[in-house]
Amino acid sequence: MLHLALYQPDIPQNTGTLLRLCACLGVSAHIIEPAGFDASDRNLKRAGLDYLPLVSLTRHLDWQAFHTWARAGGHRLVLASTRASEPYTAFAFARSDVILLGRESAGVPETVHEAADARVTIPMRPGLRSINVAMSGAMILGEALRQTGGLTQVD
Repeated sequence: MLHLALYQPDIPQNTGTLLRLCACLGVSAHIIEPAGFDASDRNLKRAGLDYLPLVSLTRHLDWQAFHTWARAGGHRLVLASTRASEPYTAFAFARSDVILLGRESAGVPETVHEAADARVTIPMRPGLRSINVAMSGAMILGEALRQTGGLTQVD
């Protein structure tokens, strides 16, 4: 099963949107603390609606706890990054991959970037910085599910 991990998310609305997406598509979600908001924030609940209880969500105390979990499970970490050179559509995803999204405000630190097994990007027009993290997550997750057959067999 694919996993979607959010590294210290800043914006509850984006987090809620991604958790709702995970619930609908049968993808496990992970939040790597500390988040930049209280997870009980009403904005998170508003964006996630009544789907939040339906998502398989794991919270990790910090990056090290998450990284230990991923390695112990044999998961490949696929980081979405504007610094990557490989388009997400050219990358060969596997069913056990963890798609890792950075903070809206700062991405991920260099140590996390280096720890990733692979880095993918969404090709964009020159001069533009980035796409909203929830939109980016949906695009990359959709391609990963398409490649691995996950769109036709939601558990």
